[in-house]
Amino acid sequence: MNTRKLAYTAIFIAVGVLSAHLVYIPIGIAKCFPLQHVINILLAVLLGTRYSISAAFGISLLRNILGTGSLLAFPGSMVGAALAGLVYKKTNSIWGAIIGEVIGTGFFGALLAYPVAKYFVGSQVGAFFFIIPFLVSTVGGSIIAYFLYKAKVMNYLYENLGLAEKRKFIR
Repeated sequence: MNTRKLAYTAIFIAVGVLSAHLVYIPIGIAKCFPLQHVINILLAVLLGTRYSISAAFGISLLRNILGTGSLLAFPGSMVGAALAGLVYKKTNSIWGAIIGEVIGTGFFGALLAYPVAKYFVGSQVGAFFFIIPFLVSTVGGSIIAYFLYKAKVMNYLYENLGLAEKRKFIR
């Protein structure tokens, strides 16, 4: 493994955990966290699926330990990170990563949150209850990620990671 990639992943995890105290939207038992989706997309594009999923897991775990997250963060963030990375790998497009993130979190992650809420949290909400809040969170985060991507933030990160050949995809 590349030490620089691990260090960048750790920095993204730290940003995700620290910002969780500042920016989240409580909706019922869910704590919507748009910056998680920004991180999922940027890491999927920058480093790939494995790092994006690892950061999603790390942020979810630390947020739960610190009391700023809920167990619903695991299915929501990790499925979105996985699909963002996989679709980006197939398309080499920021839009692929965004679509993967929105579908992964907004639909699949939301549906997987239902059994977590029912059996681990004790909630009696319906199976489709989480789709709207998860979609709001992931669409908001995806918009932010798109603008960061377009602001050439990724060019800076690519250069510092020694991945200059990937810069050709950023317009």
